[in-house]
Amino acid sequence: MTAVRLLMMVRELGPGGTERQFTELAKALDPSRFEVHAGYFREGPRAEELRAAGIRLVPVPVHSFLSPSVASGAWMLRRYLREHSIDIVHTFDSPLNSFGTPVARWAGTRAVLSSQRAHRALNSGMRWKLLRATDSIVDAVVVNCEFIRRHLIEQERVPGSRIRLCYNGIDGTRFFAAPRRRPAMLNEAETIIGTVCVLRREKDLTTLQKAFASVADARPGLRLLIVGGGPEAEPLRENARALGIEKQSVFVPAAADVTEWLHAIDIFVLPSLSEALSNSLMEAMGCGCTVIASDVGGNPELVEHGKTGLLFRAGDSADLARRIAELVENASLRAALADAAAARIRTDFSIESSVRRMSEIYEEFAPAR
Repeated sequence: MTAVRLLMMVRELGPGGTERQFTELAKALDPSRFEVHAGYFREGPRAEELRAAGIRLVPVPVHSFLSPSVASGAWMLRRYLREHSIDIVHTFDSPLNSFGTPVARWAGTRAVLSSQRAHRALNSGMRWKLLRATDSIVDAVVVNCEFIRRHLIEQERVPGSRIRLCYNGIDGTRFFAAPRRRPAMLNEAETIIGTVCVLRREKDLTTLQKAFASVADARPGLRLLIVGGGPEAEPLRENARALGIEKQSVFVPAAADVTEWLHAIDIFVLPSLSEALSNSLMEAMGCGCTVIASDVGGNPELVEHGKTGLLFRAGDSADLARRIAELVENASLRAALADAAAARIRTDFSIESSVRRMSEIYEEFAPAR
């Protein structure tokens, strides 16, 4: 049987959660069923992983939607789709949804799929309008949690029949529970409160800092670990100084492999104001952290309060401080929640289950062979 020719597309082959899911899926799809091509605007650290796996890379030289490169990139992509007889185009993020889906339709590609992996309110007005326009030209929109499915149906008026749900999955051979291991810079910490994410405003890490500051004085062995890079990096350092927690705070740049840090964190906090299905939260649960998450988006689909972690009211630093104090003071509760969370990830959110589901979606739209 001839393999389905599939072009997956993402803005950048970078370290973010969407890019990680994109890469893991591309590598894990059965090569006897799918001939995978990986398209992108910008190369990044994931490119080498894809090359090593034998995935064909397709750079599309679009530098800005306001530059002439849009037209030349569209012609180049159209030509590639036709020359390689691509059966399915699947775009994974907002820029490629807006660019790749209309070009695929222009090229006459058999099936065109987009993705919605975050609430659309995070997009600017024009980008939001472009995304809405693509809803009517794709065969399906793939979402990564029930929250986003409801958002598209109830607020964006996307027909439910056009939406396909595929939960994210993580690699259990990399993200697994293990005894806590302290890096040298945190050797003397009794309890590490931490997070791993791209440092953007919607992650609301200032709420985490405020909550930490309110409990740190009474517990001198606490440390706050923030791993990641992004536009909020320097404001967060300044905020640590303003709150008087600079000496208890450790900032680590974004890392391609975050497992070292996740195996150091005792209590992982995701305080986002907006979230779909967080890869960093799943990875923390898989690595045996006890998790606290804001009660937004897809977080409650991962964290069952009191069973696999704790939830708090988004933006409420006092509520978050109470949750942190509860776990710091109750080691047995911490351990029970961590064990249950790791088991949930192994059972329901493995990369294998995600790949199986996405394969079913691709087979649904594949040509008869």
